[in-house]
Amino acid sequence: MTILVIAEHDNKVLAPATLNTVAAAAKIGGDIHVLVAGQGAGAVVEAAAKIAGVSKVLNADNAAYAHQLPENVAPLVAELGKGYSHILAAATSNGKNILPRVAAQLDVDQISEIISVESADTFKRPIYAGNAIATVQSNASVKVITVRATGFDPVAAEGGSAAVEAVSAAHDAGTSSFVGEELAKSDRPELTAAKIVVSGGRGMQNGDNFKHLYALADKLGAAVGASRAAVDAGFVPNDMQVGQTGKIVAPQLYIAVGISGAIQHLAGMKDSKVIVAINKDEEAPIFQVADYGLVADLFEAVPELSKLV
Repeated sequence: MTILVIAEHDNKVLAPATLNTVAAAAKIGGDIHVLVAGQGAGAVVEAAAKIAGVSKVLNADNAAYAHQLPENVAPLVAELGKGYSHILAAATSNGKNILPRVAAQLDVDQISEIISVESADTFKRPIYAGNAIATVQSNASVKVITVRATGFDPVAAEGGSAAVEAVSAAHDAGTSSFVGEELAKSDRPELTAAKIVVSGGRGMQNGDNFKHLYALADKLGAAVGASRAAVDAGFVPNDMQVGQTGKIVAPQLYIAVGISGAIQHLAGMKDSKVIVAINKDEEAPIFQVADYGLVADLFEAVPELSKLV
């Protein structure tokens, strides 16, 4: 078996989720190849070649892939993928945008957001917002799979010495074009990669009150997240949303402040190693999954906690 892993990157840096995806590929077994589709992504190619367990890196360097538009990348992956037993990508916005198109072009079913590899053709994935785990077996000739990064410990970023092979195929569908992007800049860690996450919910009452969480996060070296309720209320931008329709996180420590604990939110953070909940409602569902719970007014508890850190 030979497995193709789609690298997640921005043409400059290889995203950590790629290491988790390679870990899933290693569980399946066989040779692991990594595809870097982009433009001027030499640093990413070098980083991919150093990943432990990777035997080959395919470098598709073309203007058509500069912004990784799925309409252009999917045909490339489908063309290359015919020679592989498995095609894997991280279950990020990018991966979930590209792989369904690949599956359609290869006329196979996609297996989404696996959290465990049982064998080369059998995988486990969460359903019903993580309240049940489905075991899925596929007999497809090419298995197209997205990987939930929190389900696999990352492989070592160093130690490999993969061969690099250029890919000349260029697919420009001409159906979409890159217009621009606005990136949120922060000195805090990226939400999905942070070891500590502090999240706020509807109980924060308004966006200005998130300053209490920012102050605590800065002292802890943490990322700041939010529940869907807080995002829908306009307190914070949607790139901070943690949950089934937001970002999936599994930090060492997750502090939930003013979050009731709706299923939608729990699906995105319940794999955290230690969960601390602060809520004035002692009946809040979040306390059922929390390792430590504090029934208190968050506007008193959080500033006091910040003083103690």
